[in-house]
Amino acid sequence: MSTFHPAKSNAATLLIYILIMLTSFIWTIILGFHKNDQPPNLAISEYRVTQASNGVTLHSIQTPPQNIGLRAITGNVTDMNENGINGGFFWQGYLLSIAVINDRPVKGLPGDYGSGWFNIDRKRGTLVWDEKAQTFTIQVVENADELKVMDRGHYWAQGGVSMGLTNPDGWAAQAISEEMPVIDEKRMRSGIVYDRNNNVYLVVAPTPCTGEQFRTAVQEQVGNGQLVDGLFLDGDGSSQLKVADYLLPGDHREVYQMIALLK
Repeated sequence: MSTFHPAKSNAATLLIYILIMLTSFIWTIILGFHKNDQPPNLAISEYRVTQASNGVTLHSIQTPPQNIGLRAITGNVTDMNENGINGGFFWQGYLLSIAVINDRPVKGLPGDYGSGWFNIDRKRGTLVWDEKAQTFTIQVVENADELKVMDRGHYWAQGGVSMGLTNPDGWAAQAISEEMPVIDEKRMRSGIVYDRNNNVYLVVAPTPCTGEQFRTAVQEQVGNGQLVDGLFLDGDGSSQLKVADYLLPGDHREVYQMIALLK
């Protein structure tokens, strides 16, 4: 004849209850990782879509400088494995803007034409992250030899055209002197800017806009009033972005350099 033991029965019931709750908790976590109904919150990046008062829509990625990787590619940014945006200017596969990491251009060898070693034909704005000094600067140079950094083994540099956020009266003249394309025409735009806390922002406007309209929208919507300076990057159909499933393909053209997120 069996004997009923209430204490043992209660203990078994409690154990079953704990196992059920633990299983439910684990499945909640697993399912949470697969939700994609909001813009993705990347490991150390923040992605935002905003509209400025002038009607320009901006897609921006905020990330620290150590999360930036410069890449030579042949294709549309939206087809790449990494997240990021388009980089500098190019022509027929040759890079016309500086794209250098630790004194190595992204395509070829130092001094090679079209490798990313030169802002070809003209001194242009170049955003430099000096890892040793922990500072950003905009340096107007023609080639990577001219860049001023504390340690040439610890920096990256991306060329474009000076945006002149600290130069409200002379920015347009400076941009034109750096041969900014179609500055007064309404085209899709892209840029890279940084703030006082050493955050860097990759920005793409799918809204056709002038250089001035893009610059104004960036100042209004990016960096919470803490922006220091930045660059215009290649634009129009080259204005491309990929952040997980959020894609801006421009006009679907191939580009030859991108600014990628490492994480």
